[in-house]
Amino acid sequence: MPISYSTGEKRSFGWVTARERWPVIITQAIDDLYRSVSDSEDGEKKTEGKAVTEKIARLKYEAQHDRPLTPIDDDGQPDVKLYNDELASLGEPTWLNTPWLFCECYLFRAMVPRPPKDNVDRCLHHSRISTYFKLSTHWKNYDVFARQKINTFRSSRPAVLELAARFKGLVQQLEANGSATQDEEAGKLLFAEMCEICLWGNATDLSLLTSLTYEDIQKLQGSEARKASEKNILANDLPAAYAVLQKAVAEGKKERRVDIVLDNAGFELYVDLILAGYLLSAGLATHIVLHPKSIPWFVSDVLPGDFASLLGAIASPKRFYETPSPEEELQGKTPEPLSDADHESLAFLFGELTRYHAEGQLLLRPNRFWTHGGSFWRLPEEAPELYEDLKGSELVVFKGDLNYRKLTGDADWDPTTPFPDAIKTLGPGSGLNSLAFLFGELTKYHAEGQLLLRPNRFWTHAGNFWRLPEEAPELYEDLKGSELVVFKGDLNYRKLTGDADWDPTTPFPEAIKTLGPGSGLNVLALRTCKADVVVGLPAGKDEELRALEGGGGDSGARKWAWNGKWAVVSFSQGK
Repeated sequence: MPISYSTGEKRSFGWVTARERWPVIITQAIDDLYRSVSDSEDGEKKTEGKAVTEKIARLKYEAQHDRPLTPIDDDGQPDVKLYNDELASLGEPTWLNTPWLFCECYLFRAMVPRPPKDNVDRCLHHSRISTYFKLSTHWKNYDVFARQKINTFRSSRPAVLELAARFKGLVQQLEANGSATQDEEAGKLLFAEMCEICLWGNATDLSLLTSLTYEDIQKLQGSEARKASEKNILANDLPAAYAVLQKAVAEGKKERRVDIVLDNAGFELYVDLILAGYLLSAGLATHIVLHPKSIPWFVSDVLPGDFASLLGAIASPKRFYETPSPEEELQGKTPEPLSDADHESLAFLFGELTRYHAEGQLLLRPNRFWTHGGSFWRLPEEAPELYEDLKGSELVVFKGDLNYRKLTGDADWDPTTPFPDAIKTLGPGSGLNSLAFLFGELTKYHAEGQLLLRPNRFWTHAGNFWRLPEEAPELYEDLKGSELVVFKGDLNYRKLTGDADWDPTTPFPEAIKTLGPGSGLNVLALRTCKADVVVGLPAGKDEELRALEGGGGDSGARKWAWNGKWAVVSFSQGK
């Protein structure tokens, strides 16, 4: 079994993350809170906000100076014990010498707001950020990253408009032709293109690209950029995932559910909804269940409230895109007005999404497990109900780098390890088909109960997803009902794989442990690589990429996997 990556390992991206990225992220949080405090006219709220700001600044100092990690104070949530038990098992860990995956989850879990207690003074004497917001009176529901999320979506305007127009044309074509699946080859190609759009939407992960500019965002999005990036998909199991969905259609299954474990808000959430709308319109799914986080997580991860913000922007696009932002006002810039065609495309998308939601085909299900500190191998153990629920899905899509790391335990796998091996308990036999990468129509599906949202506390637990069967048994059993469970993003991938130092040739099903073979889950992970752990690579591929300029060379570091240039789409058949 490979070891997990550590913040104390110089060849790991965890070393760079702890020393360079985290200070930037915490500073951005401080700046955001400072702006909100300054804008407040409530004297008591100002005083309380300033105290919270000071506490966050102290946390930044502790992280930069390698202070010990201290237990999280009990805020009434069941994951506190999981985090603190994990912390105790590590001995006396410090910020700069501890398992990277756990430490990063600990950082963001520590910033969670908590219910108010006796008074403000009590809040100010607690030492962790987890108390700073929730123990406060005026800031307990404050999302310190919300401003960054919506600003990034605003900066994505060209790609937003392009995809809205594409979606409108696609839905109208599907309605005219009856189904995209009539021509199997055409359906397969369309499925691949829609999933690749979803995959590269993950390239705007704010927790990893901390200095992203408007110009950077433009380069990452748009059809030409996507076409140029196709050669950078290192492992691609999309044909296998499509075959699973097509088989369910061919067998005449009345309920064909697809789950998407979400990653980032803003533009990435937008493309996730585009994918959901496509799957429902094409008949590849009858219900879509979206899994957001239940607490602010890794800067830009989706919260239930982010859906309202995004839909509000789509519902009133002229007001959103034509009203100058504070930065544009300072620069004397006036945004270009939307064309009538752009407005019509966005209005069509909004109408479709709201219809799916209203009809119950598009659902939202947060679960605390997604913010646990460990890998997703723990899913059957830590969230058995979620696990069983996911087994009812045809396909579970895990999006993003973190989800990928959690799927594979963030371990130092041999990069040729098959993906089903690397995701362990979520691989073959798990009952999950898992893919990690990745409003009319959407609202219709939601209204009909076909698109569901299910947050769960397990997703923010401290451990990896290998613990799902133990820590969230209800979630585990629920996931078993899914034909495919899709995990999106880098953190989900790290949790699936235990964020361990796997041999990169390790099969993905092996690396995801308890979510692999025999787990009852079919798992699909969609991930652009922004961390060390990677599995399922052909023999010699890791060495080839290390030999590229900036790839790591003989340093021992897998630097090619740090910048989001390369992607993996990994599948484990666990049913």
